[in-house]
Amino acid sequence: MFPQRKVVTCDGTVTFPSFPFSGCVTDHGVIRVQGALYGRTDRETCSEGRPARQVANTRCSQRGAVDVLKRRCDGKKVCEFNSDVVRTSDPCRGTYKYLETNYTCFPAIRVIACEGSVAHLFCAKGQVIFVYGADYGRSDQTTCSYRRPASQVQNVSCSSFTSNTVVAERCNGKNNCTISATNSVLRDSCVGTYKYLEVAYICECKYPKGLFGNSL
Repeated sequence: MFPQRKVVTCDGTVTFPSFPFSGCVTDHGVIRVQGALYGRTDRETCSEGRPARQVANTRCSQRGAVDVLKRRCDGKKVCEFNSDVVRTSDPCRGTYKYLETNYTCFPAIRVIACEGSVAHLFCAKGQVIFVYGADYGRSDQTTCSYRRPASQVQNVSCSSFTSNTVVAERCNGKNNCTISATNSVLRDSCVGTYKYLEVAYICECKYPKGLFGNSL
């Protein structure tokens, strides 16, 4: 089992996993969201300077928060977000809310391909690819930024939720796979931004141990 970590983001603030919430930067792995809550379940969290009436409701939660965070953060080393990413409606008006995210650092192979190039995924003989997470967009201003004008790398909230499905459908179950990091293959989620494809995957035995009475 991998140790579980927790990060809390109060309404109106931004979380960028840096020390002590460093995402998985110092680990050989990527983020795997285990659970997420947007709302309030106690009177202490994010309560400083708040009147009692704003922290009294401890049965407040927004549905679907974990699914949103998994799409945004799974498979990445770090993940920047605020509570706006999960707030589809107000689950409890008048209550001051927070986003609580629980995650682990999951061992995986990471590949990054700048827009216009290709990503190569491959495993050892007898193993196949399982894509854990993939995103085509931009989440920082440094990756794939060489000789790019500032206007092309300033949008760090660029993400394509369809890229994970595309890469998984093309690569899962194969020993090796090549994906073009282009708008025609992965969809242009933010016109004018120079993007990159980030893929996290693992290699699994083609026939899991015990499936046919022995392992290959």
